[in-house]
Parts: sequence; structure tokens; C-alpha cells
Amino acid sequence: QVQLIESGGGLVQAGGSLRLSCAASGRTFSSYAMGWFRQAPGKERDFVAAISKSGNSTHYSDLVKGRFTISRDNAKNTVYLQMNSLNPEDTAVYYCAAAFWEHEIVTITTLYEYQHWGQGTQVTVSS
Repeated sequence: QVQLIESGGGLVQAGGSLRLSCAASGRTFSSYAMGWFRQAPGKERDFVAAISKSGNSTHYSDLVKGRFTISRDNAKNTVYLQMNSLNPEDTAVYYCAAAFWEHEIVTITTLYEYQHWGQGTQVTVSS
């Protein structure tokens, strides 16, 4: 199965920006829709954003819409999450995931719809 490795996490001040990357190994990256989830301390893993196989369709949690942007570069086997206007509530471990999903509309918001997961990267937003 495809292997996913997140990077780009770290400590940032409130109002700042951060870009996460998720590099995929394997030869079938473009066969998967991709998503980002996050898990704050003591909370469940929540959906953040998803992008279709082609990159032409995206879907966002209401909590991040307008602030976060998901994108992908299939030639580089990489999916990105650009995070702007960060606030302390965004503090969490961020995970990228791959989903076998044939539809262009990517309303895949539950973790059970994704087959492959990265190890996660910590994002901490200070107040």
C-alpha cells in the first residue's frame, strides 16, 4: 500500500502561516483522493480538507474554510495544506491520508473512508 510521510509542522504564533507537505511513495498516488485530518489533545481525529485525484475538486471543514488550502502535485507525489490565519484552536497533530474514491466530488470526511495514513506532524499555535 502507499506510504505517506508528513512534514512541515512546528510552532507558529497566532495569525501566522504554515504549509504542511505529505509525500507519498508508490506509483499510484494519482489513483487516490487525499485528505488532511487533525487530532487535538483529548479529542477525536477530525476532518480538515480533501482533494480529488485530479486536484480539480476540494472540500473543507467549516472550521478551516477560507483559511486553509489543500492542493496536490501529482508529478511530485505530494499533497499540501497551506494554513493561514492560524489560531491556538488549530493546535493538533495533522495527518494526511489516502482514499480510494472514484468520484470527483470529495465529500469524504470520516477517517473510515481512508485506507492509508501518514504518521502525523505536530502543529502548535501559540497565543
